[in-house]
Amino acid sequence: MKLYVHPLSGHAHRAHLFLSLLGTPFELVEVDLGARAQKSPEFLKLNRFGQVPVLDDDGTVISDSNAILVYVAKKRGRTDWLPEDAAAAAKVQRWLSVAAGEIAYGPAAARLITVFGASFRADEVIARAHRILALLEAELTDRAFIVGDGPTIADVALYSYVVNAPEGNVDLAGYPHVRAWLSRIESLDGFVPFQKTATGLRA
Repeated sequence: MKLYVHPLSGHAHRAHLFLSLLGTPFELVEVDLGARAQKSPEFLKLNRFGQVPVLDDDGTVISDSNAILVYVAKKRGRTDWLPEDAAAAAKVQRWLSVAAGEIAYGPAAARLITVFGASFRADEVIARAHRILALLEAELTDRAFIVGDGPTIADVALYSYVVNAPEGNVDLAGYPHVRAWLSRIESLDGFVPFQKTATGLRA
């Protein structure tokens, strides 16, 4: 397997993290976004959207970070990470949608302003970030992980942009259950951290 990433992409990190948590052998290939390597003809053959991450599994090419999580869990037969039970699978899918929606337009967008100079309105995206963090805090009040007592790909999908939310000036101090959940993920065998930058509240 080859995983094409950029070290500051939370989407890329969630794919990297999951492969590492499963102990899956893979080659990490860094894509130079600053040089717009993701828009090169060679890379566009892998992903016509011109985005990282991309997983190349011996010619089977999967783009989109959440799709990669699903593919790897299915390929490895890891029903602990992606349940076969219909209700449990639906709960996981719900949070994958949150990762692609509220997380992307909240804490991820806030971080894009400070790390990459995106032109979003900071007050709007920070407010969105706190709304989803409040929902996560409530969900984690009486459980260890977002869907139950054990981690699933839902936790992996949510982790990266939540842990680095302070880089986008989103303070996690008021969310003790979220912070405890982050620590539980970080204690898992095979965990790899998401690269931090000195921006926002970490400046």
